[in-house]
Amino acid sequence: MKPTLVQYDAPGFGVGEVWLERGRVFHAELPRPRKLSAANGSQTDLAQRLTAFFDGADDDLRDVKLRLPSGFHGACARALRRIGRGEVVTYGELAALAGYPGAARAAGTFCGRCDLSPFIPTHRVVASDGIGSYGDLGIDYKRRLLALEGVEL
Repeated sequence: MKPTLVQYDAPGFGVGEVWLERGRVFHAELPRPRKLSAANGSQTDLAQRLTAFFDGADDDLRDVKLRLPSGFHGACARALRRIGRGEVVTYGELAALAGYPGAARAAGTFCGRCDLSPFIPTHRVVASDGIGSYGDLGIDYKRRLLALEGVEL
């Protein structure tokens, strides 16, 4: 089966992409400054929801079906999906919630490699002494995502 690409425009953030197979998201790229492809820019329900999410809509996206990894990363994904809008956890807390207390660094690796954001809200994971990093998108991007949920760090 051929995967489906859904692109969405998140004003102020850029264009994001979501790849689906059999109705499940298996890869997502957070919005970045780039042009929306006319061929792939669709107004699907998912695209509209994502645009609204990046505009501050109170949508946790928990009902979106995902193809989750197995093992430790899958456990982290499932645990993090239960963290509500406006809440944050530390990397150590995420590891413990996933059933691996003491694996804070591994939880950080999971967050850095996760390709299912914002469905897996990695922006809600912070360092014990501050905001933590957010890969190549940077700390300001993470702050903006948290601010949409009323969290100021």
